[in-house]
Amino acid sequence: MQQCDIAIVGGGMVGALAAAMLAPAGLSIRVLEGRQPVEFSPAQPHDLRISSISAASVRLLQQAGAWQAITHMRAWPYQKLEASEWQGFATHFSAEELDCEYLGYMLENRIIQLGLWQTLAQWHNVTIDCPQTMETLQQTPEGALLTLGNGERLQARLVMACDGAESRVRQLAGMGVTAWDYAQQCMLISVQGEQLEQDITWQQFCSSGPRALLPLGNGKASLVWYDSKDRIEQLAALSNEALAAEVAAHFPPRLGPVTVLDKGHFPLRRRHANQYVKGSVVLLGDAAHTINPLAGQGVNLGFKDVAVLSELVHQAVEQGEDIAAPELLKRFERRRRPDNLLMQGAMDVFYQAFSNELPPLKLLRNLGLKAAEHSGPLKKQVMKYAMGL
Repeated sequence: MQQCDIAIVGGGMVGALAAAMLAPAGLSIRVLEGRQPVEFSPAQPHDLRISSISAASVRLLQQAGAWQAITHMRAWPYQKLEASEWQGFATHFSAEELDCEYLGYMLENRIIQLGLWQTLAQWHNVTIDCPQTMETLQQTPEGALLTLGNGERLQARLVMACDGAESRVRQLAGMGVTAWDYAQQCMLISVQGEQLEQDITWQQFCSSGPRALLPLGNGKASLVWYDSKDRIEQLAALSNEALAAEVAAHFPPRLGPVTVLDKGHFPLRRRHANQYVKGSVVLLGDAAHTINPLAGQGVNLGFKDVAVLSELVHQAVEQGEDIAAPELLKRFERRRRPDNLLMQGAMDVFYQAFSNELPPLKLLRNLGLKAAEHSGPLKKQVMKYAMGL
């Protein structure tokens, strides 16, 4: 039977960041990941899965030692953000207003993972076990006993569940979740075009759901189209050429003509675990909470989870305390759960407000966007919170 201080189930963005942030503490860390990420090549087209990374998340990736590797592959900063429904009723944010170089970065999820894995390869106390799965989990007085896909047994003092929204760790640990569907789907469309704006990410609200542009640089972008399940599935069945015609008809004219390179879609669903901690198991990222992707905050919330837990574990190691002590893990939950609930609630209010077709509400929300544009210090505070500053 193998032993380690920390078993991290899931070696994606959140799990890999957790391992990189905890590695300097000198603990033995085993990362279990079921699928090897495809190596990067500059000739590859952009992946469909893109994340908008906040300034605070950039700092965490720098602290983890992965930022240089990530930017050497592919990363695109944006300086402006805009939200609108009616023309002339928009809220604009800019890095210049906040005296910053950028508001955030558009990054492919796989490239974040690859950059972190490069960093982890430099730590002798971190083992990435891939491809590997976890079959069973049993809580013990010493922590947790995991049975792996190859039959091996692994005893860990602390188990970090970073295995996504359908977390097997969460299920095996008997941790319930509150969830509901938004009755919509989200379509991601990779495009290229000569007129694509490259320094701004914008979102236009429509009666059937928002449409957004995420700039990727060099005449490339990711378009986001929210709509009913039937409508998105109809769009997904189209050829790239026919989809480009639909984009031209339904996105704002400012987009300009585009060529569709790739497309994919997924349902919108909100989940929140009823508890983040049980015994020596702790949930992070999507295993603990998923959020409406309206404002692109999902990955950033997961990274905030990592930052808090890493801080608490480092303190425990420095003070010679138990890294899986119930009070330590409860402190993590007390610090992260309210913030995650706040962001989930804010996105739900925003989503509901802009999904309603009542004329008075339409007028009110557009006046609200206009008022937000001229709210001065309040507007800056909202942007700083979103950026994690």
